[in-house]
Amino acid sequence: MDSIVVRGGRPLSGSLPISGAKNAALPLLAASLLSDSTLVLENVPRVVDLASMANLLVELGGDVAEEPSPADAFGMTLRLSAAGLKDVTAPYDLVRKMRASVLVLGPLLARTGHARVSLPGGCAIGTRPIDLHLKALAQLGAEIELSQGYVEARAPSGLTGGDITFPSVTVTGTENVLMAACLARGDTVLRNAAREPEIGDLARCLVAMGAQIEGIGSDTLRVTGVAALNGARHRVLPDRIETGTYAVAAAITGGDLELRGTSLALISALADVLRAAGVELTEVDGGLRVARRNGRITGIDVMTEPFPGFPTDMQAQVMALMTTASGAAMITETVFENRFMHVPELCRMGANINVHGASAIVRGVPALSGAPVMATDLRASVSLVLAGLAAGGATLINRVYHLDRGYERLEAKLAACGADIERVKS
Repeated sequence: MDSIVVRGGRPLSGSLPISGAKNAALPLLAASLLSDSTLVLENVPRVVDLASMANLLVELGGDVAEEPSPADAFGMTLRLSAAGLKDVTAPYDLVRKMRASVLVLGPLLARTGHARVSLPGGCAIGTRPIDLHLKALAQLGAEIELSQGYVEARAPSGLTGGDITFPSVTVTGTENVLMAACLARGDTVLRNAAREPEIGDLARCLVAMGAQIEGIGSDTLRVTGVAALNGARHRVLPDRIETGTYAVAAAITGGDLELRGTSLALISALADVLRAAGVELTEVDGGLRVARRNGRITGIDVMTEPFPGFPTDMQAQVMALMTTASGAAMITETVFENRFMHVPELCRMGANINVHGASAIVRGVPALSGAPVMATDLRASVSLVLAGLAAGGATLINRVYHLDRGYERLEAKLAACGADIERVKS
């Protein structure tokens, strides 16, 4: 099992490219199942989760081909075709690796009238049930059965539009039902829909494929079903979590980074927190500049919320930043109930953190020190890298396969900006 070694204490400087958004590309790959025409996706990040989704599409009978690109290029262009769809079963061995695999449920059901999908896996950051997906699909006329660890969904006469109100905000639930509604008969209204930028990106791709969707970017989506979708060419939007992660990297090291191919608008909630903490963020041509020049970070309270609030996927990174702040910060997690697993590992590096229920009190320390630590999930793993960049001495991060699920060539990007970081092969 690979590990990463970080020798900290070096301010980062230079220019760093931001990849396409993993959390946008995953539902976009699943959307290819809605059509027998070719969907071309540009700016797809080279990460393990996308490889897992591509493998699942191939298992179902889809074709996934990469267009030629330079060997050292970030991202890729994929040509996706589900014209040869042969199966409707997403097996446990593939789905257990990544929760987002459940996104094939809606497209398979809408296009074929039948889907059999294993209950999902992924990071151990909470139960994250899919009951909201299933109840909404049932409102569109699906017959749902849970058997032997699988969701069996049938709609032999096709899906029918309906008026659906999600009782709580669900990102993958909104994506799954939105895709299914595109091929349902009649009109569908999705109320209390998630508003994340990745959902807007999915909706715009679906419109390019011929779907009829109104209210994109709002919490009410109106879909008029069509008989079939076409092919399209679509560019995946920049990854706002990667953008935020490298913004924190600049801040925690006292560095000055230009993040290329992204925008400040994608990280507005995080930007508010970073500015309040003493970080400079400036829009530049083709990207964003992040710098910290005036002493230590100031402790700032943070509460995670659904978009447009502060993203749960940035909670661990900002906690790492707050460990070196002047004063104290309270970080409250409202989205997932088990997302403080990075706390003991940060404490091994000298952080002063106390957890009380859904909140963590972080009291800044003058300096962190390198130590062997263990990654527990995707965002927790990168928070340890960030802490290692600021710490004195060497930090050894184990189980970095979590990191590979969502960050494209992280070591290469950071090393190009002055970090002393290397991967140690098992």
